[in-house]
This record gives sequence, structure tokens and C-alpha cells, in this order.
Amino acid sequence: MGNIVSISTIGQDSHRLGDVCDGTTIRLGGIDIPCNRPIVANSDGDVVFHAITNAISGYTCVNILGGEADKICLQQGIKDSSVYLNKALEYLTDARIIHCSITIECLRPKLMSHIQSMRESIGKILDIPAASVGITATTGEGLTEFGRGEGIQVFVILTLAKEI
Repeated sequence: MGNIVSISTIGQDSHRLGDVCDGTTIRLGGIDIPCNRPIVANSDGDVVFHAITNAISGYTCVNILGGEADKICLQQGIKDSSVYLNKALEYLTDARIIHCSITIECLRPKLMSHIQSMRESIGKILDIPAASVGITATTGEGLTEFGRGEGIQVFVILTLAKEI
């Protein structure tokens, strides 16, 4: 058996929020969250899953978003971001995810009561325990468009284990 090394990779994504409307939910981390403004996107706009997908792409060097996801979404009509994330995971063949750290910047929706459900959903799709998914949320003191309520920005750091 060889040595195990840990590798970190970062992913980012952001989406604008649309106009105010009643009865809307948005999808973040695979769960639906009430919000009075929809996410503007071709897909379901799950910016958390998109950032995780980008972090995996940073390791595998296979760009899923803007590449394969566009084909899946625009040509096949599949809007579910978990499909794109699962596609990225198919290319993760020589390492495994052991931890996922997520920072979400937005004014709305308020996320505190949804974080545990998000951790469980993300852990399930990444095949890691929910305890290995850390999520923080911030408004950034309103210094950016995201903290002022115009959109949502997410940064993800994945820790991978690889045998060498």
C-alpha cells in the first residue's frame, strides 16, 4: 500500500437573483429553500452544487460547467444540478473526497435553519458524512452585490485523499 496524501481544490460560482415574486423557492445544496426572488440560471441554479462541481473540475481538469453541463441542460433539457455534479464525480477516479468546506455570501435567503439539511444533502451526494461538510454563511457586511441581496456567491474547498 502506498502513502496517502491530501489535496485541496477550490471552486467558486455565483448567480444573480431575479425580480421579487411570491411563493418562490430556490435550490441550494440540493434542497429547496423559500426565497422571494428566484435564481437567474439556465439550470435550477444550485450555486452550491455548481461551486462543488467547479472544485472537482479544478482537480480533474475536466470542465463540466460551461462544457458538458451546457449539453445536458440546453440540449437534453436536464436542469437538475445534481446531474452535473454527478457527471463531475465520474471523472474523480484516482482520489476521494474526505471534506467539503463551503462559504455562502448572500443577504437572502436566510440560511441558518437550512444548513443542517444542506450538509446532509451534500454529504449524501459526495458520499461523505454530513459531519465532514462545513457550511458558513455571511452577508459580507453588505460590501458586495451578494451581500446587498443581488445574488448568491459560493466558495468551496474540497479536501481529497489520494494514494501515491
